[in-house]
Amino acid sequence: MKGEGPLTFKIIAMIVALVSGISMAVQGALNTVLGKFIGVLETTFIVHIVGTLVVALGLFVFKFGTGSFANIPRAPWYAFIGGIFGVIIVYSVVFSISRLGVAIATTIIITGQIVTALLIDHFGLFGLDKICFSWTKGLGIIFLSLGVKLMLN
Repeated sequence: MKGEGPLTFKIIAMIVALVSGISMAVQGALNTVLGKFIGVLETTFIVHIVGTLVVALGLFVFKFGTGSFANIPRAPWYAFIGGIFGVIIVYSVVFSISRLGVAIATTIIITGQIVTALLIDHFGLFGLDKICFSWTKGLGIIFLSLGVKLMLN
């Protein structure tokens, strides 16, 4: 089809990433509200139960999945610890937003996320393609850090 080149796919991926960022901020705020009523670890549990139910509906009722559980044995062992990070993320977001507010906590979270992502890219960790660090990316980190400092004032 016309217009479906690499740029179109990149734009779609950027829009999906933007939706992800918006969702993270809204989720963090909503989880923090729930955490005030039932507790941080309890909220983390409920969030994962609700998420599991939504994914189960998508996979088994609406048949949205395109992969295969038969490939599980082929995945490296460390690929399975992502769920642990999911628990850490939800817990730490609720904890930090309730003490810092959504904007400051999210700014710090995003900065940590980007610095870590740059390291993963640069070293090609977890078998991912290497994407070299550049001075412009370093400048971006400096500006992000300044943004965090400005948000704290």
